[in-house]
Amino acid sequence: MEGGVPEADVSAFRECLSLSWKNPYVLRLAFSAGIGGFLFGYDTGVISGALLYIRDDFKAVDRQTWLQEAIVSTALAGAIIGASVGGWINDRFGRKKAIILADTLFFIGSVVMAAAINPVILIVGRVFVGLGVGMASMASPLYISEASPTRVRGALVSLNGFLITGGQFLSYVINLAFTNAPGTWRWMLGVAALPALTQIVLMLMLPESPRWLFRKGKEEEAKQILRKIYPPQDVEDEIIALKESVEMETKDDSSSNKVSIIKLLKTKTVRRGLYAGMGLQIFQQFVGINTVMYYSPTIVQLAGFASNRTALLLSLVTAGINAFGSILSIYFIDKTGRKKLLLFSLSGVVVSLVVLTVVFHQTTTHSPMVSEIETSHFNNTCPDYRTALDAAKWDCMKCLKASPECGFCASAGDKLLPGACLISNDTTEDQCQKEQRQWYTRGCPSQNGWLALIGLSLYILFFSPGMGTVPWVVNSEIYPLRYRGICGGMASTSNWVSNLIVAQSFLSLTDAIGTSYTFMIFIFITVAAIVFVVVFVPETKGLPIEEVENMLERRTLNFKFWQRNSDSHDQVLTQKNVSF
Repeated sequence: MEGGVPEADVSAFRECLSLSWKNPYVLRLAFSAGIGGFLFGYDTGVISGALLYIRDDFKAVDRQTWLQEAIVSTALAGAIIGASVGGWINDRFGRKKAIILADTLFFIGSVVMAAAINPVILIVGRVFVGLGVGMASMASPLYISEASPTRVRGALVSLNGFLITGGQFLSYVINLAFTNAPGTWRWMLGVAALPALTQIVLMLMLPESPRWLFRKGKEEEAKQILRKIYPPQDVEDEIIALKESVEMETKDDSSSNKVSIIKLLKTKTVRRGLYAGMGLQIFQQFVGINTVMYYSPTIVQLAGFASNRTALLLSLVTAGINAFGSILSIYFIDKTGRKKLLLFSLSGVVVSLVVLTVVFHQTTTHSPMVSEIETSHFNNTCPDYRTALDAAKWDCMKCLKASPECGFCASAGDKLLPGACLISNDTTEDQCQKEQRQWYTRGCPSQNGWLALIGLSLYILFFSPGMGTVPWVVNSEIYPLRYRGICGGMASTSNWVSNLIVAQSFLSLTDAIGTSYTFMIFIFITVAAIVFVVVFVPETKGLPIEEVENMLERRTLNFKFWQRNSDSHDQVLTQKNVSF
């Protein structure tokens, strides 16, 4: 592996598990900080289900796609600001205070959303939540990384990824639990205030990151914490490595508190770290994961499942698979390494996206026809259908795309038979469902809808262990100590900017070019991500954080990335290295 990284195997996972009784202090630090990841995941998942019911309460949201995207995307805009400012806050005030501030913002946002009386106030609450999520998204893995023993660092930072997916899974459970409760979506959004308050209490009882303390000259306080984290035989080596790292910084002009972006980019080790870190964060979003998480109930409806409850129930399955994939990451990340896990993950994502593209193309081009007889059975014919010159050629998909005011009432006997194109409102929906028919406004009846669920499940199963977790792990360990906060903030900001672009454009893209072609775009992006990982991402498995800078300094491109650089006497003859 690159940089002469020592081998780490399955024993690292066992060692991580053994912490629960050998050194519960480390596990307590990781779990407490990881609640920030839980909040990140909960917000990602809960809005997808809540949006179905927000559309029911606020008709303007139901009829205007841009308003649905705004409710999702304003949180992402807030996260961009939170991640940008969070880098500076982490370096200036410490990781602990940054996490507590993030929780406070998230708590305020949750309360505002639950009390919203119109879409504008709801959006304001989403901005506060976004600020908190953006700040926590980089502070939590950074704190865990700096407070973790080297051999289990990857597994413990992956624990943050597991809590993200666990938060997403719980959000779907909460969504289902409140489907029949008064004020459905208010409960869904408001309950997130509880874990935010819990983390504030827990973090007040925990210490600051020992590496940040060392950086700020509080050596004795840092040493006391390190003695709690590391085994007695390792702690002195860790203290010496940290001391040497900080001494090197004091000799470096660029180690001043005023860090120039120009100086950052001129520093070779930082530049190479940013290539890998920011690139991974950008590709994590542009392969489409958060369109799946934010809009998974909507995607399920696009696949032909009509009811909100059914869509939420099926989305719960995909969220469970996501959480399971994060457990796999905890097991494999210190066994196989970051790079191979990324490439396996992305290869599976390509296959899954091909399945989704084919299924949605089939669903779109083979939807049930509109019957004039079935439509005339109701007195609420869609105006566009009534005035169409080619009404005999209309199918369900054309009915739904004609206007947001049109819906499709499936045939009573077989939903694949010709149905009715009607005005989309509560009265028409009730009339349709009273006759034991299914009402569609997002997607059309399909006999291949279950294949879309398989495609979504495969997508998440492949994405979660690799691209879902590894970018955060790499960004928590790849930057030199003096730049770790600001570089982590830059990488997180790039993640949230990319997230915003994808989330804001997904529904509009599906309206403009169709769901199948939207997923096809993600295929090409994922292939580009595979090339990027091979070229720019180094392996950091088992490498002490203080040694990362040395690794980046001598960084070379290893075409045979599956081989270990520790076998250098063999690779001298067989490996072609190209500096970049």
